[in-house]
Amino acid sequence: MKTAIIGGGAAGFFLAVNLKERMPEMEVDIFERSQHVLAKVEISGGGRCNCTNSFRLVRDLSAVYPRGHRLMKRLFHVFDHRDAYQWFERHGVPLVVQDDECVFPEAQDSHAIIDCFLSLARQYHVHIHTGRKIESADDVKEYDFIAVTTGGSPKGEGLRWLADMGHEIEPPVPSLFTLRMDDARLTALQGLVADHAVAHIPGTKLRGDGPLLITHWGMSGPAVLRLSSYAARYLAEAGYQVPLAVHWTEQSEADVQALLYETAARQPQKQLTTFCPFGLPLRLWAFLLDKALGGRAQVRWAELNKKDVNRLVNVLTNDSYQVAGRASFKDEFVTCGGVSLKAVNPSTLESRHVPQWYFAGEVLDIDGVTGGFNFQAAWTTAFVVADSIVAKVRSISC
Repeated sequence: MKTAIIGGGAAGFFLAVNLKERMPEMEVDIFERSQHVLAKVEISGGGRCNCTNSFRLVRDLSAVYPRGHRLMKRLFHVFDHRDAYQWFERHGVPLVVQDDECVFPEAQDSHAIIDCFLSLARQYHVHIHTGRKIESADDVKEYDFIAVTTGGSPKGEGLRWLADMGHEIEPPVPSLFTLRMDDARLTALQGLVADHAVAHIPGTKLRGDGPLLITHWGMSGPAVLRLSSYAARYLAEAGYQVPLAVHWTEQSEADVQALLYETAARQPQKQLTTFCPFGLPLRLWAFLLDKALGGRAQVRWAELNKKDVNRLVNVLTNDSYQVAGRASFKDEFVTCGGVSLKAVNPSTLESRHVPQWYFAGEVLDIDGVTGGFNFQAAWTTAFVVADSIVAKVRSISC
């Protein structure tokens, strides 16, 4: 029997290797439309490949999968992050867990993952065809099974042929990106990080927390990237022109106010600009002081009055900016949308419309926040598809 895998990315290779390990006699072909396979793996995580996450801090999958968390919870019973960790180590890729629970190859190099896949593909005689764009079912009609692992399709054209086959499509939009702001005073602080920030869109429940990085174009870092994931459709519909509120600390308004008064009592003779009780970089602290107090930003702590404190509390807990657009995240991109989860059997990921067609990876309407969660979705869905094809072959044989 023969299986065609359409897409030479992470999910495609993981599927191919797992299928061949379970069923060596299966003939497997990978079709990649570009000239290079695994290109996204190569650049991910700054070239280090954040291949999964420990999930130690994840209490609900909806916190890391804005779309598809219910399906992921179901599929994790078959293959989860612990299985992925063991799989890579068993196949010669030692992994390490960082303090932030992100998992990387011990080599700190994405080629550890790439070389593993390519080596196993050669070992199992997986046929790799580059520069081959599949545009219809007729292109793979000689195959018994077809698995679509083409990844995200930001503009949607790449999904049209699947829609023509009857599959419901959720319109794709970018879902992992940084925010552009036309604020010269802010962007002059490029490189500064607030370690415990919350970015949210006023009037909604859309938010992202974690480190916030100021860049030469606006804001980035996990807080912004997580917000972009949850607010993907909202931001797209608004043309990426929305107000943004930033809470620069983890503390409540009452706690921020109390700490300001406590600092004034303990450090009365120090200038405000020389001491920040919230752990913010001093340049960022000076920027926020000036924004809140203007000319009074240079006073001593003992000179703070009630009005000053109220203004500082407001800026620290509800600072406001205007988003002027979006920017890509280090040439990486993730999309929300794709083949609707209604179009597949939730246990096997087989198409409900075309028998023996399967879907895995980002082509499905599943996407995660930054931190290794999207790769984990690729490993999980690809493993389930391989498992499903093996089960189908065995049922046919019987």
